[in-house]
Amino acid sequence: MQERPGQQERQVRALVGLMAATALVYPLLLCAVQLTFAQLVVVDLSGTVLWLTVGVACSVAAVAALRWGVDRPVRSPWLLTGLLPPLVFEAWLLWPLLTG
Repeated sequence: MQERPGQQERQVRALVGLMAATALVYPLLLCAVQLTFAQLVVVDLSGTVLWLTVGVACSVAAVAALRWGVDRPVRSPWLLTGLLPPLVFEAWLLWPLLTG
């Protein structure tokens, strides 16, 4: 059965968007490891700011890649969901300091 050209383009776009978002997971994991060292092992304020900024950029880019892949507007309030992983990670790192 032949697919319409538009359907094939949508499938390719969805796969490329998913691949791009998946590729951003590894830098995000590296940022999490670097943030852990910058905050817990050796307190480094500039390192913390740098890796947190890179982590936020990777998170937002992953959400943008997924939205692009499903042909949704990239500029939307949903891009703010990319801020959730670094926010949760920071809360997890700082929780012992806040409660203890």
